[in-house]
Amino acid sequence: MFDKNSKSDYALLGRTNRIVENTIMHGDITCAADFRLDGELTGNITCEGKIVLGPKSKVKGTITCKNIDVEGCFEGKLDVEELLAIRKTASIKGDVFASKLAVEPGAVFEASCEMRNL
Repeated sequence: MFDKNSKSDYALLGRTNRIVENTIMHGDITCAADFRLDGELTGNITCEGKIVLGPKSKVKGTITCKNIDVEGCFEGKLDVEELLAIRKTASIKGDVFASKLAVEPGAVFEASCEMRNL
């Protein structure tokens, strides 16, 4: 009835990977569970779940994910399968691909944006 992927996805339900403030990383991150970044990353993130970039986060690279809330600074390519939520403290520069977009007043959004159908 269940395959291996379904069991592992269920085991990850409600779990979040987290990189805290004052952490500086260079490299790529791949994760199946949700992910929260409050530090700095130069590299790429591929996530099957939701990503939250906290208000003090800084990312330069490519992010591919299902959903994302951006509260910090992002520069690069952002490829979001469903919802990109840009909070008032966010700054986004680069190329954006998303199905849904929500931008709060006060956010900086200097990007080319391509919307696609779900």
